[in-house]
Amino acid sequence: MCQIWWSGPGDVEWRAEVWPAPPQTSTGDKLTFIRRVIHGSTMGKQKYYLEKLSQSFHIRNLLIRQALAECLGTLILVMFGCGSVAQLVLSGGSHGLFLTVNFAFGFGATLGILVCGQVSGGHLNPAVTFALCLLGREKWRKFPVYFAFQTLGSFLGAAIIFGLYYDAIWDFGKGSFYVEGQNSTAGIFATYPSAHLTSINGFFDQMIGTAALIVCILAIVDPYNNPIPQGLEAFTVGFVVLVIGLSMGFNSGYAVNPARDLGPRLFTAIAGYGGQVFSVGSYWFFVPIFAPFLGAFLGVVIYQLMVGFHTEQEARQKKGGEENIKLSNVASNA
Repeated sequence: MCQIWWSGPGDVEWRAEVWPAPPQTSTGDKLTFIRRVIHGSTMGKQKYYLEKLSQSFHIRNLLIRQALAECLGTLILVMFGCGSVAQLVLSGGSHGLFLTVNFAFGFGATLGILVCGQVSGGHLNPAVTFALCLLGREKWRKFPVYFAFQTLGSFLGAAIIFGLYYDAIWDFGKGSFYVEGQNSTAGIFATYPSAHLTSINGFFDQMIGTAALIVCILAIVDPYNNPIPQGLEAFTVGFVVLVIGLSMGFNSGYAVNPARDLGPRLFTAIAGYGGQVFSVGSYWFFVPIFAPFLGAFLGVVIYQLMVGFHTEQEARQKKGGEENIKLSNVASNA
């Protein structure tokens, strides 16, 4: 056996053992052996540094890890969704359609859930977190933390799209950032009401859209009601987002997500659009923040009264009946 030693990171000695020893008769074989040793040393150092980085950046607090995952997942949702809107608006329709925007938000939701789902549950939406807290499936202390980090992720997603299309946005606005008018680009990032929409109708629009989203999500995650095969939950949620966009997106762009609207709106206010992003539409920004929470409550009530309570009770009764049968069998055998 042949052993070769070399110095590693932190003056640690590394050793490579090769069996059998390389042949000594051929110069080519010697060079091949040396290359293998150097490659082994490089891989060893790389693993060492990666392990050190993993230990240094590992966060022990589970809630913080989950919040960071939510931040990244929501960033992906907003980045792909708002990116599709940017292409549609800035190209004058040549690089996008209403359909492509809906597909982008649907697939964005799917990818966001796939990225963070195993860590945080993949809520991507404070209304979803709120609904799960109402049902006792999540702790209430998660709600404000998730809300804050989902909003941060949306803020960062909007910032990425703004930077990506900055020149096009500046050119489209002819040297200005407009919230209203033919050259407005604020709608790329946050939702704004159509000219025909009143605040009351808009509030109802957001409430019903969110209620529909929550009902479908509760059905998807309900273990007693045709459970979705493991791994496909993200795709079905994305499909739900797509369907809501195709059927309820005309009035105001179907935010149905307070963080998805508030984060980009805050960014545009800072980026140069000013306070008009809040005051436009009779202070429309209140609607996509508060209406989804009422919609989430409504969705929980509807699903539980019409489906959830019944399937849960049937499952408990079935389980209780099976346990009674087992007990009677034990008693008879005794």
